[in-house]
Amino acid sequence: MKDRSHMIRVDQAGEFGATRIYAGQLVVMGERGPHGPEIRAMAEQEEQHRAAFDALMARRGVRPTILQPFWSVAGYALGAGTALLGPEAAMACTAAVEEEIDRHYSAQLEELERDGDDPELADLVTRFREEEREHRDMALAAGAERAPAYPLLSGAIRLGCRVAIRLAEKF
Repeated sequence: MKDRSHMIRVDQAGEFGATRIYAGQLVVMGERGPHGPEIRAMAEQEEQHRAAFDALMARRGVRPTILQPFWSVAGYALGAGTALLGPEAAMACTAAVEEEIDRHYSAQLEELERDGDDPELADLVTRFREEEREHRDMALAAGAERAPAYPLLSGAIRLGCRVAIRLAEKF
């Protein structure tokens, strides 16, 4: 079996970052505010994803990214900052992040399915990718594309996600 440490590390970092984004959004918008129940439900799924990757990291001896403290602050700031722009901007953030995660997980699945040597990781990525797609679709249905300067906001967040993925794979 190939060493999949980089995949596990980056996936755990991404799920951790997602929990921080939703935490920032919930602090600003509140549990009972616009989209509060949806954000809470997505946050709980992300926490389950993170816990699954934490357990996999422990079993396989994979170290977390050294950038985790940065992801904690950056994710929280991104969530709170977009929520301060309004509910649609918060949903635009979710849609953009989940679009990049879908791309990322799909690329991982191509490699995992081609090699066929890590069914446990392939199963996690497959299940979580479907839930991330649901989050994206929920955010779009909740008005993400009505956010101020949506194309610019979405593009900037997606670029930031791609950079974060590359950094977490390496560090």
